[in-house]
Amino acid sequence: MLRPLSLLPALVVVAATAAVGAVPTEPASASPAPGPAPSAAPAEEDAPLAVALDSVSPSAIPREGRVTVVGTVTNLDDVTWSAINMYPFVSAEPLTTRAEIAEAVDSDPQVSVGDRLTDQGPYDTIDRLDPGETARFAVRVRQRDLGADEQGVYWFGVHALGETTEGRDDVATADGRARTFLPRMTGSGRQVQTAVVVPVRGAIDYDPDGSLADPEDWTSTLSDGGRLQSLVELGAAAGSRPVSWLVDPAVPDAVARLAAGNPGRSLAPSLDPDATEDPDAAAVDPGSSASPSPSPSEPVPPVTLEPDDGEESEESGDAPAEEPDPADLAAAEAATGWLDLFRDALGSGEALALPYGDLDVAAAAQHDPGAYLRARERSGSALQPGDVATTPALGSPAGYLDERAIRMVSDEETIVVSDEMLAALGPDVPAVVTFAGHRLVVAASDVATGGPGPDDPLATVALRQRVLAEAAVRRLETPRAPLVVVLPTGWIPDDPEEFFGGLDHDWLDLDTLTDVAETRATPVDAEELLYPESQVRRELDEAAFAAATALTEAGRTLQNLLTRNDTVGREVSDQAMTSLSYAARIDPRAVRAETEAATAEIERQLRDVSVSAPDKVILSSASGQFSALLENSLDESVTVRIQAVADESMTITMPDEDITLPPGGRRTVLLTAATEQQGVHNVTLRVTDIAGTPLGSSDRLPIRAAQVSGVIWLIIATGCALLFGAIAVRLVRRLRAARRTPQAEPTDHADAPDTSQEHAPA
Repeated sequence: MLRPLSLLPALVVVAATAAVGAVPTEPASASPAPGPAPSAAPAEEDAPLAVALDSVSPSAIPREGRVTVVGTVTNLDDVTWSAINMYPFVSAEPLTTRAEIAEAVDSDPQVSVGDRLTDQGPYDTIDRLDPGETARFAVRVRQRDLGADEQGVYWFGVHALGETTEGRDDVATADGRARTFLPRMTGSGRQVQTAVVVPVRGAIDYDPDGSLADPEDWTSTLSDGGRLQSLVELGAAAGSRPVSWLVDPAVPDAVARLAAGNPGRSLAPSLDPDATEDPDAAAVDPGSSASPSPSPSEPVPPVTLEPDDGEESEESGDAPAEEPDPADLAAAEAATGWLDLFRDALGSGEALALPYGDLDVAAAAQHDPGAYLRARERSGSALQPGDVATTPALGSPAGYLDERAIRMVSDEETIVVSDEMLAALGPDVPAVVTFAGHRLVVAASDVATGGPGPDDPLATVALRQRVLAEAAVRRLETPRAPLVVVLPTGWIPDDPEEFFGGLDHDWLDLDTLTDVAETRATPVDAEELLYPESQVRRELDEAAFAAATALTEAGRTLQNLLTRNDTVGREVSDQAMTSLSYAARIDPRAVRAETEAATAEIERQLRDVSVSAPDKVILSSASGQFSALLENSLDESVTVRIQAVADESMTITMPDEDITLPPGGRRTVLLTAATEQQGVHNVTLRVTDIAGTPLGSSDRLPIRAAQVSGVIWLIIATGCALLFGAIAVRLVRRLRAARRTPQAEPTDHADAPDTSQEHAPA
């Protein structure tokens, strides 16, 4: 969520805390107020009645007419108070310097600083107030009764005097009081250039799947009475008056994600299949520092968030869609309304864009200067919603920047710093200084503390009257220094119309911050710039930047893996940038753990594309083929390659082409192994994206080279020759022996003479 994570010619209040710009709500000391000696003894430390000022009109002493004060009285006691009379009071002498105003704010709230006006009797009376009860009052006092004739800033307020069953206390002691400042300015033509800057910044937390964490908290801050809603209402209440918006572009982008239903990181196709046939077109160069074509502050595409009726589609047979989370629905409604109001409020004044994610620039200058360049490029030149043109600006919530950070940033930056950073220049710090070729606009940090107590110093009236008091005393200076005020980041104005309506005076020239930056500047040296050790200790460390880099690289690999998606890398990069914000200084370990969890989730998705190898391969010759199986368990199409790692004696070759796998698809790939060295060779197969970055899945297989060497073939050939030679010799010998053996002549009975008759008897 965005935690209290991204609103006139001399006015910029810089938040006093280094984390997210929250300011203290109590006076810092208890020194006596300047001006006349107190006319009454200090009141008791715990006043039984609490008085609050809701309206002071007009906000400066007029030339004639009345000053009307409207407010409330609350009974903090455990007994009933009655006949509570309300009286105004005013100081006898005005405050005329910045130092006197600062001392007055820090004075003891219980010290009397002005004379009570009693000539007209009670200006209002509350008949009865039970314990814990609150009642309204209205006090109207004539200008001539105030007796404030000199120029300057007067103490002004209201005393409440009541009674209990024990009677009325000493009238010299107020039972409740509220005090503020009321300027008195005369003449015309001497205006104080004043700029009001409304900051829209803060921490942005993500869940590991890329959705925003704590949608309920977002709903609260974007709804009526919430911090972001109130600040935008304040800027909108300015109407045609110039207002300078100091915006972290990541904030409206996050709100746009909420308006779209707070979706997680989408792997769905973002490229038109007909737009390109080359899957490499969506690849990100592994040496690149950002995702391709990063459009400045482009919001997440909207989605429909209407509950499904739970019935399956007869045509597609798909399962019923999951019913949206009620928390996401509420956040979407609040976010949509906020974006509409913010778009309208940006119509007047100027938009100043911080580096994307409100980068901790001082830490980046030390650990990763490239992070500043990427964040500045991502902010672009236009702000969503409404494509409003922006001016690059820089300023930490605490108002401090070190020398290295100032030298690192572009000369085009409008740099805002706190006057506390230039305390070496004395109590009256110039509104604009120059250092190392940069112009630094100096904000009045004391104004961020609000008005004097005892009531809420950051109430709308209290803060506005403090602004007017600061501008009034500057009008009395020679030369007149502009006033720049950056409103406290965590401030929630209770009445935006009351704030700006009281700034309309002919001696106050409302202007923009960039206009103030063009006024006369005072050169300063590095020795005059204060960057306290407390700020150094708060800076994000090297581990935070390493975690952000790892997340960015994981997102880049995921985008290269997906065949038709060219946006997920930018989404992940944006999340990584927000982890390096000034707000991350509050709890850097928690933010780093959040970043590492997101990286682990992406790495798990990358491992869903796996490679499997055979158990073993035996080569019976110098080379041979074997197969590997690629499997995609993701719901989206991916494009991958195979990488083989083996020892130098083994060569693995494979098809030199990208391999596209459909959702849930498999594919067998043939590889060729070759070696001249016998033995077992271990080979590791890895699946990579199209840029060659391993996805995390790998498999190892042994390849045994069993081919016969040339010597063995010679021995075999020799043996064969001897064998066949022996056979030939034996055959020859048998033939020769056969020829030497005598054979009987065959008898031919057909040719023998017939002697049968010769021996026959006569």
